[in-house]
Amino acid sequence: MSAISETGVVGSVDKDLFIGGKWVSASGGKTFPVKDPSTGEVLCEVADATPADGVAALDAAVAAQADWAAVAPRERGEILSRAYALLIERRDELALLMTLEMGKPLAEAKGEITYAAEFFRWFAEEAVRIGGDYAVAPNGAGRFLVTRQPVGPTLLITPWNFPMAMGTRKIGPAIAAGCTMVIKPAAQTPLSMLALTAILVEAGLPEGVLNVLTTTDSGGVMEPLIRDGRARKLSFTGSTAVGRKLLEQCAEKVLRTSMELGGNAPFVVFEDADLEAALDGVMQAKMRNIGEACTAANRIYVQRGLVDEFSRRLTERMSALPMGRGTEDGVVVGPLIDEAAVTKVSSLVKDAVDRGAKVLTGGSAVDGPGNFYPATVLVDVPSGAKLVFEEIFGPVAPILTFDTEDEVVAAANDTEFGLVSYLYTSDLKRGLRVSERLDAGMIGLNQGIVSNPAAPFGGVKQSGLGREGGKMGIEEFLEIKYIAVNL
Repeated sequence: MSAISETGVVGSVDKDLFIGGKWVSASGGKTFPVKDPSTGEVLCEVADATPADGVAALDAAVAAQADWAAVAPRERGEILSRAYALLIERRDELALLMTLEMGKPLAEAKGEITYAAEFFRWFAEEAVRIGGDYAVAPNGAGRFLVTRQPVGPTLLITPWNFPMAMGTRKIGPAIAAGCTMVIKPAAQTPLSMLALTAILVEAGLPEGVLNVLTTTDSGGVMEPLIRDGRARKLSFTGSTAVGRKLLEQCAEKVLRTSMELGGNAPFVVFEDADLEAALDGVMQAKMRNIGEACTAANRIYVQRGLVDEFSRRLTERMSALPMGRGTEDGVVVGPLIDEAAVTKVSSLVKDAVDRGAKVLTGGSAVDGPGNFYPATVLVDVPSGAKLVFEEIFGPVAPILTFDTEDEVVAAANDTEFGLVSYLYTSDLKRGLRVSERLDAGMIGLNQGIVSNPAAPFGGVKQSGLGREGGKMGIEEFLEIKYIAVNL
């Protein structure tokens, strides 16, 4: 892509806040820079919302709630359908915008736009399937009516690693259910959300239904809205540490919450696995989004009889991955999001090596410009290494060895997280047995990607609460109302 086209796609995005159906400057005119992680250069400046802007956004959402809830489900679904079509139509330019602000290779960014659009298509179809119930009381004297209604104004907080898909995964069900929204995208990647907002306006979303706050003061802007009490739900995707704080804040007003938090996914390969398929799967599970994904394979457990060949062949694949700016042809390993991410990955690798792990490829950060860390394979990783317990969020594949099924299940479950687990085996009985024993909300059985808009996404333990996507996704934005009828 030429510098002109890159400048053009950034220039086409409105950089203001979106409140009550209007693009407005932040209070006091504050802005903050959005940087290209592959060069460190500033792409543009966007509005930096203040707490006062946050209150204005919530005011708008509250004011629009009653009218929006009364809009026919079919009409809400058609807005999502039009937005889906616009996302697909503009996939290339939206992908370029994402690559510039986030760093992921352009091919992956295009895949994310398609994935993001599918949430709108799925929830467009779910909007007209919000059901209820009618039943005869056991004593025959009355009737039970059960309805589902919008939970009300919602607060949405999205991360930087999937800046479009994490937005549509929350906005889609909220629109389908009839909820108004205040959404705060990550400060590192606000442009994708701003572009998505413009698409929703073009698709016919009424004023006040979606309000967007870009800010560097996430806590200062969002905490007062959580404690305000008029918003009735918070949906957050991000770290477990931040999720805990938000849950404490939500407790005061007893907000409904959806929490998609951290992960520490084990990837288990038994000796009877199809080796080629397992290698394909681990490359998908490890290297999707440069490893910056909560679903990324964080610990790779390989049964002893297979570990040497698996390690050798994985190293061949990882060492061959081209690294560079995400806009360049053929690049697979783009930059990490910022310098702090590189520092964290470097520290985790150093700790493992200091404890006895061996580096087969990669293993050290690349000098700038840009926040680059090469694809890395570690073997002989001790069970006490920090990266066994902490989310790596980078292109590092640590390999550990196991002997028995019981041993690997215990090791895989030895974590506070429980988002996703992967396992490869040719024994169907073992596959189902181990799937049931693994403490995770999602299982990849002989496949390295589990995310799908039509399936429930979410974890157990400290990986979160609730589910996004699938039939359950819209339930998170609906309240159940029981009406007792005396005949």
